Amino acid sequence: MLKGFKEFILRGNVLDLAVAVVIGAAFNAVVSAVVENIINPVIGMLFNASSLSHTLVLHVLGADIKFGAFIAALINFLIVAVVVYFVFVLPVNTFKKRVDARKAEGTAAPEESVPTELDLLTEIRDLLAKGPAEEAAGKHQAGEASAS
Repeated sequence: MLKGFKEFILRGNVLDLAVAVVIGAAFNAVVSAVVENIINPVIGMLFNASSLSHTLVLHVLGADIKFGAFIAALINFLIVAVVVYFVFVLPVNTFKKRVDARKAEGTAAPEESVPTELDLLTEIRDLLAKGPAEEAAGKHQAGEASAS
């Protein structure tokens, strides 16, 4: 059970996801600061309020419906979406298109095949089947070939 958990945690995509969450949280703080300290006051000036969160407030039966706060959250989302698209998605898609084009032309580096567990076990079995005498003779012949 622990071995399976270790394999799960050490997969590349799980580590990438963890990094993405941490970077996303830090990025969200930056975007929130921009929206709250720059965009909200500028838009708030248009509506004569201290920030966008305090504008477009509708008072209904003792409840406050804050359209301005919703607009601020929408602006926050749009800023994050624009940055994620232009900084991450667009460059990765462009890179993938270039790699696919090179593969189609046949100029891409050939992918090396990684031996499977079955291949390795078969190779070990064959080496063990040879026996020590044949293995030593093979090493002796390889040594003579390198000496000449």
